[in-house]
Amino acid sequence: MISRCPAAIVFLLTLGAFSSVTAQQEQQEQEGEPRSFIRRYLDNVIGESGDPAAPKFIHYPTLSFSPETNWEFGVSSLFVYSANRDLTNRLSELKAFTFYTLENQYGLTLEHALYTDRNKWFFYGATRFQSFPMFYYGVGRESPSEVQAVIDGQYTTIRERILRETWPSVYMGLELNFQGLRRTEYLNTAAGFTPPEVGRNGSNNFGLGFGVLYDNIHNAMNPREGLYSEWAFLSYGSELGSDFSFTSWITDNRVYVPVGEHNILAAQLYGEFTAGNPPFNMLALMGGSSLMRGYYRGRYRDRNLVAGQVEFRILPFPFSKRFGASVFLATGQVYGDDHAFSWQHFLPTGGAGGRFLLFPDKDIYTRLDLALTREGRGYYFSIGEAF
Repeated sequence: MISRCPAAIVFLLTLGAFSSVTAQQEQQEQEGEPRSFIRRYLDNVIGESGDPAAPKFIHYPTLSFSPETNWEFGVSSLFVYSANRDLTNRLSELKAFTFYTLENQYGLTLEHALYTDRNKWFFYGATRFQSFPMFYYGVGRESPSEVQAVIDGQYTTIRERILRETWPSVYMGLELNFQGLRRTEYLNTAAGFTPPEVGRNGSNNFGLGFGVLYDNIHNAMNPREGLYSEWAFLSYGSELGSDFSFTSWITDNRVYVPVGEHNILAAQLYGEFTAGNPPFNMLALMGGSSLMRGYYRGRYRDRNLVAGQVEFRILPFPFSKRFGASVFLATGQVYGDDHAFSWQHFLPTGGAGGRFLLFPDKDIYTRLDLALTREGRGYYFSIGEAF
């Protein structure tokens, strides 16, 4: 198991700096001295603006370490707003992250969830480009626990949904997905390693399809009440410029129930199903920072994935205005041609995390989670909840 703790060091240092600087700055302000640059920056990041409708835009540095990257340095940006500064419109977000490592790896990620006025149109997607190693364990739930190869290459991913509200909270529209993998190299291979059967030399695949979404959640970065249910179909083929022909179905269902004044019970049920001849990098992947936390994303991969999770969030503690916590449990499995679905082969994971109210005006928290599995542990830091 490979564990990482992205940006956690910077996060903790930021909170510590804010606490230590506050007392000193208050004394200086009482004496008529201007605020320092650090205090102005921290006030902009985690202070209250006085105008809940005003957009929020911040940049912050990140620092992490993992065996496959060595030290990683990056910069993240986040922009959140409501269309026309109307708080009855759902919260829109734009995220950007760029990084460079001491192993000469680099990447750029752009994510967005944008609502137009009166929530009539919803644009939801992400674009990623990175030159980055991928740990490959094999295909199927019987894949060995040891890494079979480090697959180096250049990855490009574009996933976009263009949806329009047709009934209250019901969106329909176009879904598209492009994934490209090129310049592949197999490094640090295990004894007897055989490259993936399909797509071993890289490929380009473009899928087009249709999606239906029910979404009545006002704040996607911190859902406190509501229902999210997405059903999508994507078809890949040579007529669209794909190197391989296959189809995929995705269903993602989430429910959020308030428990008392500050607590939320959240649950998610996710499924991904593939038919045809998909390359290895477009099989369903288990693990990551959102679902099945604690497993390296791609630790298990196969044609199909089913997984679910529940999480209890305290946002914030009754005795604090900014600090909170969560506990979570999840289970899931991959299956395909060689291994059929089985109720006995679900893998468990669980953990807990701390929360800090970053934007009081927008009700957005940062999270620092620790997840435990049978194979090890994982650390995760980000702005916004896992799901």
